[in-house]
Amino acid sequence: MARRPKRAEHDNHERWMVSYADFITLLFAFFVVMYGISSVNEGKYKVFSVSVNQAFGANGKAGEGSAVHLTEDEMFFKSLVDRRNARLAEKQRKQNERMQNLAQTLNGAMASFVKNGQMTVSQNGRGVELEINASALFNLGEADIQPEAKKTLADAAKVLADNDFAIEVEGHTDNMPISTAKYPSNWELSSARASSVVRLFIDQGILAKRLKAVGEADNQPVVPNDTPENRARNRRVTITVLSPEPEADPAIPQSPDQQ
Repeated sequence: MARRPKRAEHDNHERWMVSYADFITLLFAFFVVMYGISSVNEGKYKVFSVSVNQAFGANGKAGEGSAVHLTEDEMFFKSLVDRRNARLAEKQRKQNERMQNLAQTLNGAMASFVKNGQMTVSQNGRGVELEINASALFNLGEADIQPEAKKTLADAAKVLADNDFAIEVEGHTDNMPISTAKYPSNWELSSARASSVVRLFIDQGILAKRLKAVGEADNQPVVPNDTPENRARNRRVTITVLSPEPEADPAIPQSPDQQ
């Protein structure tokens, strides 16, 4: 009887895909774990610690040993976070102290305005703010700084030139409309007044890149424009020495939630 011919067996050339898929899965899991431990977040780290304890703490001894080790790691990372927070708090304290000293120095440099009630110096979340009544700087409806005011502003500029804080100058008007060939509206007048102060500061040695001139017209009144006295108060120039933005501490990586 004739033998049945054996069926030819073909090599499976796609078996490599199984090993490749396993490798990609392990590689993905590795990077997920690396990303998780690179982001120091106390809340997430505690969840991670509990999860590992539950996974590897099947028997009592192994679980207890892992718990002790992870608690020490948690304390270590917590100490890093505490030191980072202490450094940031110290930076903030020194920055606030610098701004307070600057406010006092500016208050003295512009004493003539302060004594006459034409200027106030205050400190807020943005920085040190100087609010100067427009009548101390300009004639009504004009943007040229009066000669007697230039000296006082020059004294303030000398103080500001000694630091590197950004400075924002805002011009404000009352709600009475103006329409002249030079200033068609309060927008042009308020912008021109802010620019006049900025130009004086530049002439006194303050770097132009630190300065910004903003015209607000009558959109930011401090009191209602219902009396001549209130309208006079709303006509003002505000000089704000901006506090620098807090710097991120590179000692500890930030998690996406912190960014």
